[in-house]
Amino acid sequence: MIAGRHAVVAALRGGDRVRRLYVARGAEPALQQEIAALAAERAVPVSLVDRSWLDARSGRVRHQGVLAEAAPLEYADLGELLAATGGEQMALILALDQVQDPQNLGAIIRTGAAAGAHGLVVPARRSAGLTGGALKAAAGTAETFPVARVTNLPRALEQLKRAGIWAAGADASAPTPYWEADFRRPLVLVIGGEDRGLGRLVREKCDFLVRIPMHKGSPCLNASVAAGILLFEAVRQRSCALLPRSDVP
Repeated sequence: MIAGRHAVVAALRGGDRVRRLYVARGAEPALQQEIAALAAERAVPVSLVDRSWLDARSGRVRHQGVLAEAAPLEYADLGELLAATGGEQMALILALDQVQDPQNLGAIIRTGAAAGAHGLVVPARRSAGLTGGALKAAAGTAETFPVARVTNLPRALEQLKRAGIWAAGADASAPTPYWEADFRRPLVLVIGGEDRGLGRLVREKCDFLVRIPMHKGSPCLNASVAAGILLFEAVRQRSCALLPRSDVP
């Protein structure tokens, strides 16, 4: 099930995976009109139901008066994600290591899309997937933002590196603050889970590590916040084309 106005509308606009729509009786007229128009275009049946029916089927996800029964959103192949960069000198990819919260995953997808990143790599095990909660948090951006699911993240990073993409890992113990690193290169930003950070094998595959300095005694940052900080630092650096480029991170 896909829950929430933005996620459902994006799924309807993005293809033919929506099979049936459920709209709450008494939902706001603008929502009903928008859903009805898109459903008619896609020949998707719409059922009016009580809000209690939606509540029972949406779990903990806020449905905002609409649910969609849909085929699962397909993951991209890592090769397809690489192809999507078009060989750009400034390719920008995200990779997550053991980020298990669907809300975090969805927020990272949304932030990655806003920053103009080319896609996201997640491991198949010990990682959140494209569930209803993640899609809701992504607010529709998951329909067009490539997410590649891999069986072995260190091996996937190695494949990206062979394609000329540098791997930068976020690590609280790294000596280099993120603003001193050079992000003006083809780059995959690797973010670890809040509890464990980067695994050893993943850390070893990174070309360099950066830290996000925090006030002493502060808890670790939410993974989606860390991803946003590093993504938009890359965007900032790349927009300053006249700055001299350093030879080291």
